[in-house]
Amino acid sequence: MQKTHMTLGEFIIDNQKHFKYSSGELSRLLNSIRLAAKIVNHDVNKAGLVDILGEAGDTNIQGEDQQKLDVYANDVFKSALINREIVCGIASEEEDDFVTIEGKENSHTNKYVLLIDPLDGSSNIDVNVSVGTIFSIYRRVTPSGTPVQSEDFLQKGNEQVAAGYIIYGTSTMLVYTTGHGVNGFTLNPALGVFYLSHPNMEFPEDGAIYSINEGNYVHFPQGVKDYIKYCQEESENRPYTSRYIGSLVSDFHRNMIKGGIYMYPTSAKAPKGKLRLLYECNPIAFLAEQAKGKATDGYKRIMDIDPTELHQRVPIFCGSTKMVAKAESFMAKYPEDKDY
Repeated sequence: MQKTHMTLGEFIIDNQKHFKYSSGELSRLLNSIRLAAKIVNHDVNKAGLVDILGEAGDTNIQGEDQQKLDVYANDVFKSALINREIVCGIASEEEDDFVTIEGKENSHTNKYVLLIDPLDGSSNIDVNVSVGTIFSIYRRVTPSGTPVQSEDFLQKGNEQVAAGYIIYGTSTMLVYTTGHGVNGFTLNPALGVFYLSHPNMEFPEDGAIYSINEGNYVHFPQGVKDYIKYCQEESENRPYTSRYIGSLVSDFHRNMIKGGIYMYPTSAKAPKGKLRLLYECNPIAFLAEQAKGKATDGYKRIMDIDPTELHQRVPIFCGSTKMVAKAESFMAKYPEDKDY
């Protein structure tokens, strides 16, 4: 893959012409995300040296225990965006409701809202495993100059203006799309600058990796069980390799580079799935499709799902197109499982 010395800031400016509404506001928003990512990366890399490991003592709206880093990352991204007055509203996996942002001079006149999972896979921090941030950007639909409303956030994934993730791993990368392909930028920690390292990222059409928490096998729908058995069968190109980190960003990133499928289906323990449509599934689906992959709930396209609530959960199958299509063929044998 060709390497360049272009920085993320230069790339954003050079590609403003691709933005549907080119006013500089989206560029400033992406630059604010870049800044917040560097701050979070700095503290993630100090885990074990400062008191940011373990549980914060609270639960989020989903009833999940919040890690200290969940709370910290949420505060960092909120502050970066609020202080720069770039968005008119933020919705976070760690917040009960969306946050309305009022500018000092141009109250409620910003064009965009941000939805974010501040630290995906945060429980892995305690054991030094890669984690990430996932973000999604929409253009508001309510009138400019008025406070944002729920409908500004409850938009289908196909209305996304931009989406991406930051992966904090052996190197820190910011990967994003504005609907014109997917590009990855690696942080040079010595300079504090993201450089274009993975231009035009694409899923291989087929792959040999499947990623799913097989510990929940007995609770999965029959179509998923049948597909897992298919993945494990001896044949010319199988069995596939099972790889599951437990951090959506990490599993998705690996599969996009090497070829594979990520699955988090419904189960008896999570009858609607576990991942959030707005904070995780929609942005990941946008990235997958822009990288020539596929993302569905097992039956239909993720980005065509109508959101009904901020913290709505859905199942997801995403990755190399042939692998997702094959999984769908097994799911199609059990149409009754559509009603999650």
